Parts: sequence; structure tokens; C-alpha cells
Amino acid sequence: MTTTHADPAAPDESALEAAKSPEPGIVTCDACPVLCRIRPGKTGACDRYGNTDGRLARMDPLTVIARRPEMVAFAGADWTGNPIAAQDVFVSGIGAGTTYPDYKPAPFIVSAEIDGVDMVTVVTEGIFSYCGLKVKIDTDRHLGAECSAVRAQGEQVGHVTTAEYGSQMLSLGGVRHLTGGSKREGVVTCETLLTLANGGAVELAVDGGAAVTVQAGAAPIVDGVTESRMRVGCGSATIGIFASQWLGHADEVIVVDDHITGVLTEHQAGRFLDMRPAGIRVRGRRSTPGRYFQVANPGQGWGGTDIADPLSIIERIDAKLAWPGLRLLMVSTTGEHAAWFVLDDALRPQPAPMPPTIANAVARIGENCEPALCSVLFMAGAGGSLRAGATENPVLLTRAVQSGRARVTAGGAPVYVWPGGGITYMADVTTMPANAFGSVPTPALVAPIEFTLPREDYARLGGHMGRVRRVEEVLAQTQPRAATLPAGVRFPLP
Repeated sequence: MTTTHADPAAPDESALEAAKSPEPGIVTCDACPVLCRIRPGKTGACDRYGNTDGRLARMDPLTVIARRPEMVAFAGADWTGNPIAAQDVFVSGIGAGTTYPDYKPAPFIVSAEIDGVDMVTVVTEGIFSYCGLKVKIDTDRHLGAECSAVRAQGEQVGHVTTAEYGSQMLSLGGVRHLTGGSKREGVVTCETLLTLANGGAVELAVDGGAAVTVQAGAAPIVDGVTESRMRVGCGSATIGIFASQWLGHADEVIVVDDHITGVLTEHQAGRFLDMRPAGIRVRGRRSTPGRYFQVANPGQGWGGTDIADPLSIIERIDAKLAWPGLRLLMVSTTGEHAAWFVLDDALRPQPAPMPPTIANAVARIGENCEPALCSVLFMAGAGGSLRAGATENPVLLTRAVQSGRARVTAGGAPVYVWPGGGITYMADVTTMPANAFGSVPTPALVAPIEFTLPREDYARLGGHMGRVRRVEEVLAQTQPRAATLPAGVRFPLP
């Protein structure tokens, strides 16, 4: 079958009329509002549905999650009904198909007996315009000011949000970028989200800031430089961790950090060790003894600041407290930048060879830094008619999820469901099977979602009981693809 696309025109009145009276051999796809009219041997605009011998068919196979890797080999590339116990496989939403808008039941409503309890899993692929990605980038380097636009291919696809401890955070996507801007903005946003959600790399640019390459589970690349370390802590925390290891080997240590720069002898850690005050005052606003804010502007230099010369943050040296020969270590929160100075007779810091003991202490900082990675969380609101595919009274499904009686998974992977109204959830894309996401040209993302609960509870929700099928029947009739979840991810069934 070729993959020539049908015309993804908006579902206007003419499209609706054509859907009622299709040309011979043409099928109309109702999986999304685009209503593609697909000729024989072709696929729709999303490549997810095609015309197979005059029948609308989902082109990708249904994916079931096997409990153990050896079961995948046992099942083979195409499932042929191998006698595997029901509790060892989980029917996921990947390749399940969509019933948007959900005026009809979900594509698969599967029952299986688990530890003597008859369980039901409602399986579908949700079409999400209300969705986005939360991206955590482990770096001290300044990516851009908070709220700055983040762009892909020149289009705004998100913004910089609040920095967290040792990480810069981006918010990408959302309904405004997908549907509220120009057509190109929506298309580029959808492409960006899809690539990242499926584990690919994307090049982003922050207005007034850095260019960064992001890929889930990989090190970020900031302005062409691959990050290797996530900082061990802020400047104050670094002093608290390593103060005792510097005692007797350095007379003063200044840990340069964009957020909180630490000065050892002023710091509570230095006082606890009875260290002699060194009289070296750094620029910025002192918060508490030994902790300074705003010593420099954000940047990609020492400790996430814009400085290349660490001595530039020294405001003054108190001649009443400092002394010739005072040994000064200046170091960043990752240990990537470090310099050793000794005060001369005029109390001016002079560069000097770093003693092995101090070099080892700097290396210890680096040793305690975790590898810098990008984390990508898919976030979506599963509302609207998606819930009607599960039950005739959608609010009951919402309440079951909120109360914990119904468990939500994404491609079999665990999710975090936000408290409050609706079914708003987040999933780490690296815990999901490969290529779990798709898209439709409305534009919107397509993501697998499953709701699992006891059969008795499902009936009480007003579930579509007449569409419930045993898992053995689903496996035999669909010949699904078998996959396992990444190592360390809990299997979705008990």
C-alpha cells in the first residue's frame, strides 16, 4: 500500500455531505474531524488510517505489552494466538485506533481475570489538542529569561518557565500554540511535540537566549556544547557538602553560582569549623552570612553566570581580616571551573598552581554531579468526548479516576493524575514503548490511554458492557504486535 495522503481539508458541510455519499471504492475516515476521503490503497492525512479493499483500517498494529521480554519472542512479530496467560499481557492504546468524537464505544474494551478479579480495560488513542510537554533540562547554563519564547523552525512553540534546582524548565505546546496561532505555528508545534514525545531530538531557540538541542533521556546541547554534569547544589549547598574536606587546605572558598554564591568562612559551615574570617567580600546582595544573590548576570560562564574571570565578583578585600599568603579557591557548582589564588603582600589574589589536595577536592565536586539529561513529560487533559467512549455517563469515569478506583495508563506506562477536576495527567515518555504517539492534521497529538478497573465497577459507571471482549479473543482476532516496557517500569497489571 502506498502512503499518498488524502486532502486534509477542514470538515465543512461539503465534506460531511461527501461522507454520506462517498464515491465507489472511497472510504471516509471518521477518526478525527478532518474526515479524510481515502481512495483504495491510500492512507489518510495522518498515515494512521488507510483504505484496505474498501474498508477503513488502522495501519499500525495494535500493541500489547508483555510482562517479560521472553514473551515477546514467544509471541513473534505478529501475534497468532499463543496461549499466554491473560495476566501476562496488557492491551495498550498504541495502534488501537480512535473513535473521535466518541459517540461510539472505545475501539477495545477488554476483560481479563487477574488474581480472581474480573478486570476491564478501556483502550483508545486519544486525540489531544489540550496537550503539551514539560521539559526539564539539567544545566546551569542560562537558556533564557523566564517567560521568553521558545521557537522551533522560527515559530513559537512554548516558553521558558521557572528554573528548578540545577535544571532549566520549558513548557512546550498547549492549545494556544496548536490552534490559536497561524496554521504554520500549529503544524510546527505539533511536529515538535510529536518528535520529542517519540524520543527524537529537536533544535530549539530561546528568544534572547541560547540554542538548545533536546532529546528525552539524552544530554542537552547548549549552543553547540554538550552538557555532562548537573550541578551538585547551589553555591551554599556545595559549601555545606564539602566544607570539612577543604578545612586545612584552603583559607577561603568561594563557590560561584548564578542563584546563591557561597563564601566559606562567612557561611555557617565555616563558622562551625572555627575557620578564621578571610575578609573577602563578593558583590551582590547578601541573604544570610556566606550566601549571596545576584553576584553576576545569568549566562554560560562560571556557575551559570556571565563571568569568565572569577575575580571580577570580588568587591573588596578587608585588610583588617585578610593576610598575605591567604589561600583562595574559586570553583563552580559543577567543578568544571576552578582556580587557585594566593594573596600577595598587597593582598591581591595571584594565580598559583593548584595543590593536588585541592584538585582532588574539585574533582570530588564533579564526581557528585549527576549526568545532565533532558526529561520530557507528556501532559494532557483527557476530557470531552474521549470519556464517552468508556461510559454513557462520562462524569462517573472522571470520579472513578479521581478516587483511584480506575487506574490510568499511557501505552501501559504509569501516569501521574493531577488532583482537582477533570483527568489531567502526565507521563514520562521514556517509560512508554517506542513510537507510542501519533498526530492528526487538525493539528493535534494522538496518544494512547487506558482505563483499568474491576468489571463490576465498570458496569456501575454505565460502561459499554455489550462491547466488552475477553483478552484471548482480542489477541486471536487482531494479531497484535508485542512489546515490553522499558527496564524498571512496573507492569500495568498486578
